[in-house]
Amino acid sequence: MQPWSLVVPAKLLSRAKTRLAPLTARSGDDAPARHRELVLAMLGDTVAAALASPAVAGVLVVTDDPGVGDLVRALGARTTPDVPDRGLNAALAHGAATARAAGARAVAAMSSDLPALRAEELTAALAAVVGGRGFVADADGTGTTLLCAATGELDPRFGPGSAAAHAAGGAVPLAGDWPGLRRDVDTAADLDAAGGLGVGPRTARLLAATPWSPG
Repeated sequence: MQPWSLVVPAKLLSRAKTRLAPLTARSGDDAPARHRELVLAMLGDTVAAALASPAVAGVLVVTDDPGVGDLVRALGARTTPDVPDRGLNAALAHGAATARAAGARAVAAMSSDLPALRAEELTAALAAVVGGRGFVADADGTGTTLLCAATGELDPRFGPGSAAAHAAGGAVPLAGDWPGLRRDVDTAADLDAAGGLGVGPRTARLLAATPWSPG
């Protein structure tokens, strides 16, 4: 299997995962800190699982947040600033170009909020890409959690309806039993579903230590 360079976007912590705010608000005065900790925990588990995949040669996180940078570099990932600062897709295109400039051939973009991701799921999904571009739809079937370009431009089209947008752009939907790879977390219900699959150690420790629980 060819080695893949994986690009992961990470917003400033102050702007990340706002739909989880009603959940983390249960922490009272500690809510802002707990919210940041939850975002970092999910990101850490996502990046750690990706780095554990033998198909992944490296992870590049596109971020302007110092806390995010410190975390992912400690895990073994690289970072690059969001120089375009024009939204998610521009950040991912910038990350892919940066990876290619460093010598990568096969590049993929993956969501940062996959706390139930297993390395073997990512390995299998990347192995399913046969030339060109492919993508993995989210658990709802409308979004995208992984977009791969074995050759050519990544052409990210993340956002509402991204699964259909990526398919319309020529990317092939990848089929497989990869529940952790498909379970991104935007809401308390999503976090509850991820917990049912089994989240990574950072997210699990945080959930065990909080005065609230999802669902």
